[in-house]
Amino acid sequence: MPGTDPGEACAVVMGELPDFPYLPELPGRGVGADIIGRSAALLVDLPVETTARGWKFAARPGRDQRRAADFLSFDLDAVQRAADGYAGTFKVQVCGPLTLAARIELSRSVNPALTDAGALADLTTSLAEGIAAHVAGVRERIAGATVVVQVDEPEMPAVLAGRVRTASGLSTVPALDEIIATDTLRSVLSAAGAFTVVHCCSAGFPFLVVKDAGAGAVSFDLARLERREIDAVAEIAEADLGLLVGAVPAGSEAAVGSAKETASAVVTLWRRTALDPRGLAAQVVITPACGLAGLSPEAARAALAHAREAARIAPEMMEEGVDE
Repeated sequence: MPGTDPGEACAVVMGELPDFPYLPELPGRGVGADIIGRSAALLVDLPVETTARGWKFAARPGRDQRRAADFLSFDLDAVQRAADGYAGTFKVQVCGPLTLAARIELSRSVNPALTDAGALADLTTSLAEGIAAHVAGVRERIAGATVVVQVDEPEMPAVLAGRVRTASGLSTVPALDEIIATDTLRSVLSAAGAFTVVHCCSAGFPFLVVKDAGAGAVSFDLARLERREIDAVAEIAEADLGLLVGAVPAGSEAAVGSAKETASAVVTLWRRTALDPRGLAAQVVITPACGLAGLSPEAARAALAHAREAARIAPEMMEEGVDE
């Protein structure tokens, strides 16, 4: 979300998404509030610190990691107040192990942790433990919450395709074996002790890897979906996974069309899977394509309202046979 005030962001989320609110992230606050710093606050016995290039493993916890932990604590305090008395589904987001390993450097070199199998294993174990504790903490603060954990993996396609750059930028890290990637992701998802969603708004979403890792749902940018990937989406849906379809553009403040047009795009996707039309209402959630931090507060609020309205009318359009 845009802005720097967690109380205000939580109020917007609770107001616009009363049936599926989430813990906002406010990267505009700077170091420690970014996607890597946010999850660095959850790591157990694995210190990290910032450098001129980003984050790296450290010998001991320092100011940057404490700052990240403070931001998370502030946000949890704010959402506890905003969600007082709430009962229902509540989502939290964490950065996944593959993206963390692609963006955190080793302590003894400038290469990403992805280049070291031992470092990847340590990172995965630490993150899994931290997520479990985070979920437990959220349940304590919001007693009526049914927690959903979204694991953000924007670098996953690059990790699997061998496109992650080394520190020099002159070469790339070899592609991670799909079996190792699946096992790594599975370790984190299973540790959550909650329904899990894997989100990636990059092109080339590895749908079947995520399915094999045991996720309960996938979250993707509809605009980046290729026609050849429709079969994979159908297989995911046929396996009863949820689809969080990013159908509301989130990267600019340009007009995003009407809620009916957004709903129509999602209905068209479901029809192309050739699955039971009734499944759309049961399995699909309409969302912004990616994070809203680059928008103004007004535009971010409008995007959430837009997604909610599109989700309301999509099942009606499916029943009526409307696809234009």
